[in-house]
Order: sequence, then C-alpha cells, then structure tokens
Amino acid sequence: MEKLTFFALSAPEKLDRIAAYLSERLTRELNRHRYGYVCIAMEAMEQLLLACHCQSINLLVESFLSTLRLLLEADKPHLHILATNSFVKFANIEEDTPSYHRSYDFFVSRFSEMCHSEHEDLDVQNRIRVSGIRGLQGVVRKTVDDELQVNIWEPRHMEQIVPALLVNLQQHTHADSESPAEQTEVCFRELLGRAAYGHINNAIRPVLMHLDSHRLWEGRSFAVQCFQIIMYSIQSQHSHLVIQQLLGHLDANSRSPASVRAGIVEVLSEAAVIEATGSVGPTVLEVFNTLLRQLRQSVDYQLTGYYDNAGKRRTTSREEKTLQDAVIKTIGSFANTLPIYQRSEVMLFIMGKIPVPGIYPALGSPNAGYHSHLRMIQVMLLKSLLQVNSAHNLLTALPSSFLEPLLSFTLMEDPEIRLLVLSILTSLIDRCHNAARLAAVRSRLNRHNTQQHFLEDRCSRQDNLFIRKHAQRLYRHVYLTCKEESSGRGHYQALITLLAVLSVELANEEVVVDLIRLVLALQELALSSQECLSVFNRCGVHAVCAAFINLLSQLGPPPPLHQHVTQVIETRQRDAPHLLPEDVFCDKPRLPAGELQVDESCLFVQSKICDALTGSSYSAHSERFNTPYTPQLTDEDRLSKRKSIGDVISLQIDMDTQYCPDKPQTEQITFETLKNAIDRGGVEEEERRKRMLLVEKFQTAPFEEIAAHCGTSLLQTKLDQVFDLIIRPPPSPSGNSPPRSTPLYEMKFPDLCVY
Repeated sequence: MEKLTFFALSAPEKLDRIAAYLSERLTRELNRHRYGYVCIAMEAMEQLLLACHCQSINLLVESFLSTLRLLLEADKPHLHILATNSFVKFANIEEDTPSYHRSYDFFVSRFSEMCHSEHEDLDVQNRIRVSGIRGLQGVVRKTVDDELQVNIWEPRHMEQIVPALLVNLQQHTHADSESPAEQTEVCFRELLGRAAYGHINNAIRPVLMHLDSHRLWEGRSFAVQCFQIIMYSIQSQHSHLVIQQLLGHLDANSRSPASVRAGIVEVLSEAAVIEATGSVGPTVLEVFNTLLRQLRQSVDYQLTGYYDNAGKRRTTSREEKTLQDAVIKTIGSFANTLPIYQRSEVMLFIMGKIPVPGIYPALGSPNAGYHSHLRMIQVMLLKSLLQVNSAHNLLTALPSSFLEPLLSFTLMEDPEIRLLVLSILTSLIDRCHNAARLAAVRSRLNRHNTQQHFLEDRCSRQDNLFIRKHAQRLYRHVYLTCKEESSGRGHYQALITLLAVLSVELANEEVVVDLIRLVLALQELALSSQECLSVFNRCGVHAVCAAFINLLSQLGPPPPLHQHVTQVIETRQRDAPHLLPEDVFCDKPRLPAGELQVDESCLFVQSKICDALTGSSYSAHSERFNTPYTPQLTDEDRLSKRKSIGDVISLQIDMDTQYCPDKPQTEQITFETLKNAIDRGGVEEEERRKRMLLVEKFQTAPFEEIAAHCGTSLLQTKLDQVFDLIIRPPPSPSGNSPPRSTPLYEMKFPDLCVY
C-alpha cells in the first residue's frame, strides 16, 4: 500500500487508471463472493483518496462512487455498512476544484431506504439505519456548501431525507450514542442549521406532511419535540418562517378533527416560546387574525356538533373546548414575545374582533342560537385578551378606542363576561403584579399595616394624565357593576382587587378622595330601597366597601382615618358580621333573614372621614365630599343589553328637563299624516333621481360644457370679489386714487414667455 501510494503521488496522471483497475478488481471479487478481497480493494481506494492532493482527486472520484453504488446495490448488510463508512470518509474531504458532472441522487435514495430498514435481526436493523443516517449526513455535508453540486434542498430530495430522519427520530428504545434516534437528531439539527432563508420552507413542508400522514398531531408529544428541534436548530432570523408554515398548515386543516387542530396549535404555542427575536415576522396581526379565526370556527363547530359543512363528521363540546383553551394559550404565548408597543396594537386588534350587539348585525339573525353564538365568541375573545400582558405606560396601553368598548361589556347581562372584563382591567393596570398579594385581602380583613406587602412605583406624569382622563369612567362602571343583580362572589372579589390595584398603582391625593367618595356612594347604593338588590348583593356591596376602605386607609392617609375604619369594622364584627368579607365571600354565606337592616354605627360616616383628613395634604380636596358621587351618564350604555340601565340613561341623555312638559304629548295619526308620509317618500325618490342625473352628467359631459355650467356660479363671483379686494391699492394720502393697474392674473403673456 505504501508503494502504491508513493507511485500514485509521483505520477498523479495515472490515478484514473489505478482507480479503474481497483474498481474492476473489486467488481470481480464481489461477483465471486470473495468479500475479504472486496474489503481490501475498498480500503486501498480510501487510502488513495485520503493521500492524493485536492487537484487530482477528481481522477479517483468517479471510479470510487461507481464502486460504492455496486456495494450499496448488493444484498449484504455488511457491504452496505462498508460502503457508507467509505462515503462518510469521502464526504469529510474538502475539495478545492469544482466538479460539474457528479450526481448524488442515487445515494440520497439508497441512504433514505436504509433508514427504513426492517431487517429481522434488531441489532442488524439498527446498524443499517445508523449507517443510512450517517450516509445522509455525509451527502448534506458534501453538497450543501457547494453551489455547483446538486441542490440538496430541492423538494424531491427533502421529501426523501426528512421522512427518513423522522421515522428514526420516533424511536427511543436505545439511549446510547449509536442508536438511530440519537444519530437522527444530530443529523437533523445539522441539516436545519445549514438551511438558508430560501430553503426553510422546503425543509419544513415534509415535516408537516409526515405528521399528517402518520397522524402524529394527536399525540402532540412527538410533534412538539420535532418542532423544538427545528426552532433551536435553524438560524434565529429565520424562525418566523416556521411560524408562518404552521399557521398556513392550521388553516389548511380547518376541517380536520379537533384533536389535530389542537395539536397544531400546541406546537405553535411551544414554537412561540422558543422564538427569541421578539417578533413573528412582518405580518404580526396576521398571526393573531389566523388564531382568532380558528377560535370562531371552533365555536361554530361546538354549536353545530360537526366540523364539516356536510354534517357528517361529528365533534364533541369537550374536544372543541380543549382546542379553544389551546388557542387562547397560544395567543398569550405569541403576545408575550412581542415588544410592548406591538402588544397595544394586538389588544386593539382583538378588541375590534369582539362582536357587540347592535354594532355587528352581520353576525347572524337575532334568534336564540345567534345570541348563544354571540356570547361564546365574546367570552373566547375576552379570554384571549386576558392573556395579553399589560404595558408599562397606561396612557398608550389603554387608549379611549380600547377602553370604551371594553368598559361597555361591564354593563351586559352575562355574569361571566362582566367578570372577564374586571379581570382584564386588573391585569392591565396591575404593572407591579400586586393582584396575587391581594388574594387574602379580598376575602379576609387585615387591620395591620399592609403597605409593606405591595410593590409601588412612583406615579408618573403619564399615569396622572391617564387617571385624570379616565378615572370618572372607571368609577362609573364600578358603580354600575355593583347594581347588577346577577353579581356573585367572584365579581365582588374582582371589584376589591381592581380598586386596590387602582389605589396602589395610580393613587394621589385627589384619586384617594374620589375613591372614598365612590365607597360612600356604594354604601348608599346598598342601603337604598329603590334598587332591586337581593340581601346577598347588598351584603356583598357593604363587604366591598369595608375591605377596600380598610386597605385604602393603610396606604397613606392620616391615622385618624384608619382609626375610624377600624372602629366601624370592629362594630361590624361584633354586631353585623354579614357585612364583612369573611361571612359573605365564603362557600356558605351567613346572611340575615328578611330585609337587611344596618345600624348607623356599622356605617362609614362622611363627616368623620372629612375630620380625619383635615390638616393633611388631603384637606385641599376635602370640599369634594360636599358633593356626593353620582355616576356620569353617557351614551355607552346603548351598547348594553340591559334595559333597566341602558334605556334609562339614553332617556336622560335625550331629554332636557327644562323643555320637558308636565304631561307627555302624543301626536294624533290621521289620514293627512299618512298621506304626507307617502308623498314625502315620492319627493325623496325624485330628489334621489335628480342627484343621479347630476352625477351622470359630470361623469359623461365634455369639459367645456361643465366649465360653462359652472362658470357663472356663486363661488366664482365670490372669488372675483376676494381677488379685487386683495389687489386693490391702498388709498393715497392726498385723496386722489391712483389709476388701477391690470391684475396679474388678467394679463396675457406671449406663448414664448410661458414655461
């Protein structure tokens, strides 16, 4: 072998004859089944390949590759392994000179076939599969960096390589480094790591096809593991291409079973967590649009019981509910990877998708099924909105275009929707994550100092602007929410959390005074006999007032206020425990029988609160206590389905008391009235016809005719008067007016002077 190597290096022009002879000898020994001589000939060719210079390697390669084809076409597993090992050694050689006529199609096909080996001997099967995987790895290394070689990223090659790798990736029976699964993961990572921008789609599409054909979305664990490998292996700037492929595949499977759609959505969620660049490509809103569309389709399937238009493929409510939870979780995962400014856009986008009664009549006909469909969509989209974390700047995170429609849902009849809105408001305002610390406060009073348990940031200028702009709207909806008869324990606890978060995050002297006024108004609401509230509702409102003002008195106001609050709470604990959270917000509330009677000593007194704030920084706003809090009534309630509030408020807006007569006057409907109404319809039709004729004239008439028609218009006359006033010279001191000069716009210049 040493003499042969020396001779080949001394006379490189004879390498092709040497390789041809070795190939011919190996073929002869192979046909005679002398496998020992086959191994010797193969080893000789390997050593010549490794020893010769890069400039002369092309003389050996053709004979070498033809010899490998012969070995791979044989029916002996040990020859397949021998050929694969030789090919891997060849693939590791770096060549300087290009080769224009090599083809690796046979090797891609044969190595992929080896990866699917089903040999009866399990040990031999694993060895063949590992060899096939290593052979594919060698093909990728040899071709991926050479533009003159075969393009390994073409779909016809990827459709062979990727399924062969995925089949072995599913096997986890062997934990050593020589198992097919371990070798496959290494090869798969290397393949994806070398993929450029234009090759990602060709590499991902066979993965999706393989998961579809083998129904691996339903198991989810392998699909998630597969895409975790993909997301960690590809270059980070290309990760959004994988997201887009998954979204497109989700749309393509919109008529698939719920388990398949849920599997794709769960993979999307995991991919979004791994995606580390903080962006999901140029079409961020398209991602959320796709997910929200899937959410609405799932609601449709849940109501109809079928996931196809033909009504043949049944689905269950449980399966669709699992899918909906997965979609909502995925929306949160995507939103949390975005920068803060994009989260605000996403919140506005989701809010625009929530149907509001009277605003989106195209959703369906107003019947029982329509309202059920509408409610489910509202609940799902609000849950999606709850997953989006808040931004640090409330002024930009909660603009009026977002806050007003969100607050309008607090006036709806559905208790679940109102509770979701309260949770959304709390999560958006709670930037220091104090809501979790308030879990004990909202169900049990703590009369010790609780300020140390909360994280407080100094109220910024933007926060002051936000609370100054939206405070009254927030107070109003808190007040109206307490008037709801269908409110339960969760609603009152959510109100306590919301008010506490407001006081911790945005409190200043003016806000604290307004919050105390709101508490006193809620107390009066619970005592009012004009409100149709149950005993539980009244006790719940009293408990909200007690829990919140107890917390508020410990966050900054002077000690006398805390003393008064403590005195009232102790009186309630002794004489009226049903007015405190401990007895109301429990599994079995202890409520009084009959009408609720509240003693004066169990109430928070406005005069004592004013005296407690006197002499402090809050005294500058104490005159506001002279005006009891009343909610500002706006036209937001027209979006509500509640008649008891919405109709009353709309009447109060449209009616001016000073022009309201003592008795309502009704118009007498006579024959003349009906005749005038019919004639008015004819007049309107005639006016509409004239407008159409005028529009048609301006569209079809020549320009000269239109100019002549408009030349003597009133506008032209007014313009002439204005120009005349502008160019008129000022009066002369002598009283004689100078001769009028020709206006510039009336002068006629020769054509040569006009450019």
